Amino acid sequence: MTDTATGQSPDQLTTVHLVTLGCARNEVDSEELAARLEAGGFRLVDDPQEAEAVMVNTCGFVEQAKKDSVDTLLAAADLKEQGSAKAVVAVGCMAERYGQELATSMPEADAVLGFDDYADVAEKLNRILHGEQHQAHVPRDRRSLLPLTPVARREAASAVSVPGHHTERPSLADVAPASGPRILRRRLGNSPSAPLKLASGCDRRCAFCAIPAFRGSYLSRTPEEVLAEARWLAEQGVKEVFLVSENTSSYGKDLGDLRSLEKLLKDLSAVDGLDWIRVSYLQPAELRPSLLEAMVGTDKVVPYFDISFQHAAPSVLRRMRRFGDPESFLKLIEQVREHAPQAGIRSNVIAGFPGETEADVQTLKDFVTEARLDVLGVFGYSDEEGTEAASLDGKVDPDEVERRRAEVADLATELCDQRAEERVGELVEVLVESVTDDDGEPQVIGRARHQGPEVDGSTQLVGIEPAIGDLVKATVVDSLGVDLVAEVRPRG
Repeated sequence: MTDTATGQSPDQLTTVHLVTLGCARNEVDSEELAARLEAGGFRLVDDPQEAEAVMVNTCGFVEQAKKDSVDTLLAAADLKEQGSAKAVVAVGCMAERYGQELATSMPEADAVLGFDDYADVAEKLNRILHGEQHQAHVPRDRRSLLPLTPVARREAASAVSVPGHHTERPSLADVAPASGPRILRRRLGNSPSAPLKLASGCDRRCAFCAIPAFRGSYLSRTPEEVLAEARWLAEQGVKEVFLVSENTSSYGKDLGDLRSLEKLLKDLSAVDGLDWIRVSYLQPAELRPSLLEAMVGTDKVVPYFDISFQHAAPSVLRRMRRFGDPESFLKLIEQVREHAPQAGIRSNVIAGFPGETEADVQTLKDFVTEARLDVLGVFGYSDEEGTEAASLDGKVDPDEVERRRAEVADLATELCDQRAEERVGELVEVLVESVTDDDGEPQVIGRARHQGPEVDGSTQLVGIEPAIGDLVKATVVDSLGVDLVAEVRPRG
């Protein structure tokens, strides 16, 4: 069998291994890159030792993520030293954010490709493998590439390279499906759950966040694109789609209809083969009543609320260029639980933001205690270059930042563990994600409807031998931290 793009047999194709770091949005970007590379005549391999090129999809959000990206690039460069790889290439957010600076500081990487290089990634990788020097880009504020007014962006979008928003090229004509919007994506795993990108970029101006500058202004994918990709994922065996973006509750603002997400959820629910639809990253100020009602009232949409609070003290939120207070946040949580008592609610907060006082920390702790969230990520503040917060006064000493972070994190761990314990006795539906052998006994791990992928805990099932992708009803009999143990109900 020969490759239609090159006329070569598969074992003659140049091999490439993709490493993905960071968030679920990066996972989608990697699968777009995989499709482009495969359409351009490369063969994807799971083992980096078998790859002639290693491509690292980096994360550039916070300092630790950047360090992980650098370490991964250095590890890939070691493969070159061993003779098993010919090129190491950086792509993704860190590559886009730093461009030429990263290329200069990391000679171990053979090339640094930005988002503008994605459309021709196969051609560029081929040139790099043949010894051509790639000139890394000089970063720019990608918010300037699209009109300021959201509804004016649709026309201009075709001229801008935005991961997840595809301009078709003849070389990609064979990418499925044969009719309707083309799906430029190649799955890199076989999980029954898959992220589905709704939009790219962000219009918010949070003082601590650099993402809008390198991801650009908010741009929704059309409902037709999203639905076509959801159908394709279902055909690939996906049971759960995880709707991702930098700000999902803004979906449709540039389509001229702020209720686009509510309508899209209903249409996604009609996709054959999908069982669960999960929504991520909601802004509390944008979680309007109609959206809340759609999330709890639409078939297949799981009761899961990933709400970005970031803090609770009003003065800190204002300095963050965000909105809210404990009373409004708690009221929102109460409304969610009134509609869906078993809903999972998760969030993230930042401790040690410039100007934060001990009283503000106490306000945050009081809010966390009363909120009874299922999962809470607690991060310590650190300056990010190019952000407003980096130039704010009132900086908290780094050691004090860590003390506050640990204090809030310890409280969050205790409270989230208690919340999991409260679920003992609940009837849950679990999506089976792995079945492994543990000394002759199958260990079945999945997630309940209130548990998001990777970061929100898992549920171990006892009493059955299911297959990956099965949906199983069970009763929670124990909790281990935020993880649950559930016994499968007898059939009958």
